[in-house]
Amino acid sequence: MVVIVIVGLLSGAVVLTMADPRGRIADDIDRFAGRTRAARDSAIVSGKPVALWVSPTAYGFERRENGAWQAVTDGPLATRDWAEETRARLGSATQVRAVFDSIGRADQTLRFTLERGGSAVTLRMDLDGKVTSGG
Repeated sequence: MVVIVIVGLLSGAVVLTMADPRGRIADDIDRFAGRTRAARDSAIVSGKPVALWVSPTAYGFERRENGAWQAVTDGPLATRDWAEETRARLGSATQVRAVFDSIGRADQTLRFTLERGGSAVTLRMDLDGKVTSGG
């Protein structure tokens, strides 16, 4: 009987420490922040504007080429879906967008909330492309 109790307690401990297969919401924030920095740096290095867009289910980047915006389809700036069951709450907008110029400055700040389950984290991107988050 004691063995069964011990096995039950150990099984419970394992279940409680198992990682969420979707990853942590902080992982989404870290990936988004890193890709945003890469977009800003790309605008500086190339001397061409790079746009960032965020929708409720995904985010991505576009480059200005030959007078038109072209979606980035490969590499770290390709469109990415938020993790499973994660949504960006954008207020009344269906998409928000900011453009980095050739000196790395964004044309506007962005602010939105990432939600998953009972968790919600507000993200802010400053004019310099720095992404910060808080409850």
